[in-house]
Amino acid sequence: MDLQDQLKNLFPKHDFEEPVAEEKPDIWLQEQPLICKYEKRKGKPITIIEGYTGANQDFKKLAKEIKTKLSVGGSFKDDKIIIQGDYRDTIMTFLKDKGFKVKRVGG
Repeated sequence: MDLQDQLKNLFPKHDFEEPVAEEKPDIWLQEQPLICKYEKRKGKPITIIEGYTGANQDFKKLAKEIKTKLSVGGSFKDDKIIIQGDYRDTIMTFLKDKGFKVKRVGG
């Protein structure tokens, strides 16, 4: 039983308002769209995300979030996020939910 529950038991008629924290994006959002494209390397499909103009640390953090969400492997090289497999639709909806503009290239 946490503090809020204890207070509700002590003062049942009182309305407790929980503070609403504004959600700040933890990474920089840019105006230009990110490019999400599909390629095959050595016969295996990959999804490439490029076009981020912010700090490399933010882009690496975004790469880690995508890899964790999809439970797939990938890497960050040459200012590109490389994800193993064809996950363009899933990645594009994830990035749009984060607040990015995304442009689909190829296929």
